[in-house]
This record gives sequence, structure tokens and C-alpha cells, in this order.
Amino acid sequence: MSHSNDSGISRGDEAPALDRTAADETMTTPSTADLYDRFDDELRVCAPLFRDFGGRTAFAGTAVTVKCFEDNSRIKETLAEPGHGRVLVADCGGSLRCAMLGDLIAESAVAQGWAGVIIDGCVRDVMRLAQLDLGIKAIAPTPRKSTRRGEGQRDLPVQIGGVTVNPGDSVVCDRDGILVAPPALLPELIVGPGADFMPESVDTQR
Repeated sequence: MSHSNDSGISRGDEAPALDRTAADETMTTPSTADLYDRFDDELRVCAPLFRDFGGRTAFAGTAVTVKCFEDNSRIKETLAEPGHGRVLVADCGGSLRCAMLGDLIAESAVAQGWAGVIIDGCVRDVMRLAQLDLGIKAIAPTPRKSTRRGEGQRDLPVQIGGVTVNPGDSVVCDRDGILVAPPALLPELIVGPGADFMPESVDTQR
């Protein structure tokens, strides 16, 4: 039986990896490339710094923002709340010295109904993260955990990948990258021309 937590290394047999093709069916169209072709400069495009670590590589939702540095207290407490299909965007200052998200916090996010997490920093427990039905974008993996001092801020404008993300902004992600748009644009991004469905991860009422 496998055992893993945010303060240790996974041990024992690994569960089978999540089928990424099946997970990505939650949002197959429109792609970020197609959206950019349609909306152009109405969208903010994050620099291509982020890798996919979650089992879901296409996800979208309303942004909830956190700003913290080498202390994941705000990330942990936020993802323990009901997600309602939203996306947590964490400005971690681009630090590569410690992981701001691990398996237990990510599992909590899945249980609470978050669509995804964007970490401007590192994650760990990457084999387990890849099995979860959660979008996770981050810069790199590292085994070192963060400290928890109760520091950090929430619900304020943050900077990731060279763009500003405001609380309530629309965020759309896939393998091509991350797009950010004003809140009113989210329904049009997802159910506009060429989109024939609404991903379960998107909450347009918030």
C-alpha cells in the first residue's frame, strides 16, 4: 500500500498513472491557440515558463489569487475551501528553493472541487500529482518542502509569467500555455463560437 505526505517521500507501490487523454477530455476545445487567434490582445499570455504536473492538462475557471514566498500556508488553507471549479493562482516569486504544493494539498484541492492550481514556483510528489484529476502548472519539481509561518496574502493582484492576474479574472490553460482575461470574457471563451460544450471545471456564476 502506498503512503505519501507533504513532509515525506512516497513509499511503496505506486498506483497506476491517470490516463491523461481521458482527463483532458474535460476541455478539448477551444484551445488556447484558437482563443488567442480569436481574441488576440484582449487576452494576457503568460511567458512559457510553466510545466504540467497534474492529471488534467486542460482546465479553466475564475482566478483566486495568493501571494507568498517559500511559505505555503495561504495555499494550503485556500485549497481546503470549496473550489467551485475555480483556479488558484499563486505568485510565489519564482522561487526554486522549495515546493509550494505536494500530494496532500493537491488531494484536498480535488476533494474540494478546484479545477486547477498555477504555482509560480515548485511542486513535489510529482508521480502522485500526475494521477490526480486536477490541473497543475508550475515551474519545476523539487523534493524540499516549504516552511509554514502563516505568512502570505490573498485576494490581491499578483504577477505570474510576466502578466498581472486579478482576483476574479478568467484563466484558461492547456498544453500550449496560460491565458488570462477579464472576468466577463470567461463564458465567451468557453462557450463562444466553435465551443460545443461547457467544461465541468468552469463556474461562470462566480
